[in-house]
Amino acid sequence: MPWGMVIWLVMVALVGLTWSLRHLTISRAQKHNRRLTAASHPPFGADAPRLSVLVAAKDEAATIATCVRTLADQDYPNYEIIVIDDRSTDGTAGIIDALAEEFPDKVRALHVAHLPEGWFGKNNAMRTGVAAADGEWFCFVDADCRQTSRSTLTAALREALERKADFLSVLPVLETRSFWERLIQPVCAAILVIWFNPEKVNDPKSKAAYANGAFMLMSRAHYVAIGGHERVRTELNEDMHMARITKECGRRLFVVENDGLYLTRMYASFAETWRGWSRIFYGVFKTFRRLAATLGLLLTASVFPCVSLVVAAVGYAVAEGAERRTWGIALVITAAVVAMLESVIYRFMRLTRSASWAWMTYPLGALLGVGMLLAAMRKLAGGRTTWRGTTYRGERHDPGGTPAPQAQAIETKERAVDAA
Repeated sequence: MPWGMVIWLVMVALVGLTWSLRHLTISRAQKHNRRLTAASHPPFGADAPRLSVLVAAKDEAATIATCVRTLADQDYPNYEIIVIDDRSTDGTAGIIDALAEEFPDKVRALHVAHLPEGWFGKNNAMRTGVAAADGEWFCFVDADCRQTSRSTLTAALREALERKADFLSVLPVLETRSFWERLIQPVCAAILVIWFNPEKVNDPKSKAAYANGAFMLMSRAHYVAIGGHERVRTELNEDMHMARITKECGRRLFVVENDGLYLTRMYASFAETWRGWSRIFYGVFKTFRRLAATLGLLLTASVFPCVSLVVAAVGYAVAEGAERRTWGIALVITAAVVAMLESVIYRFMRLTRSASWAWMTYPLGALLGVGMLLAAMRKLAGGRTTWRGTTYRGERHDPGGTPAPQAQAIETKERAVDAA
């Protein structure tokens, strides 16, 4: 066997060994990762802490009514819902006002008419809501979330108090309806899990920090201590940065999976999914070094074995005699490694409750993941961000869509992204 082929097959085998170790990681996750359910904790009595639920909505006419109504139907005895319309142009503002009339004892509607200089939209909307809130605890919920249990708020706050958490993020169950959503979402989620293992995030001794903005619960005292949304005013991924600051301050951060509490549908089309995850990867990894490392890992661990299997299969098909036997060995080794890879992906898909067939399309999903990481790297060199109808430049918003003159120096610090 040629030395080049030997080196190639050794590399493939080492990747296979890495995947076999992933089985241990999944087994630990199945054993230790907690799933929060409606039955996890008893209900609150009259001593329930005051809770303010804050929902920022920018052009969310399709989802905001369901979001607010399922929040208004919670069994938690002492809470308010503050819904902030962030300059919507699609009828969201009117829906929010109608919801406030429908639930006058629970829902308050606020309206942001102008985005101040130096702020990103959602962060400004949330700080506007916080200024009007009277709760001891804040619960930040995305407008595309749908509560599937009446006990979500009860279970989450009970969990936070039991863990003595300053900051608790209840991870969403992703609602996927189209082929592309079911193909891409699990792969992108797996990329994040590689870097932000929940077991490490929940370890106070680890620097790993992660939160999902779909559902974040924190005490007022903690919110003030970490600087609130003022501290992350120019971040598109404010959830991740608030989690990082929490760990840096030595405070207690926890993430927990939900089982039957709420669902969210992140993106409804291939184009939205591509743009959205590219933006998330940019906001999470932030530098070329970390994006390149993630890209290299995905190429090496996922794309390389699958391409090697194709090469081995073609080589075996066209070779003859002794050379065919050599390619046969290569085919067996590469097929075994891909089988190991797919067995891990199958278990991960079951763990994350993804589509049962998604493991079979993982190679295609991995290629799309490569494309979105490359798009995120391209954003680092871009100058403008367009997100939810607002264009940003560096740390400034740009209502006219033209570069803000003071932002040029900021671009060199990699603050600019392009979500278009």
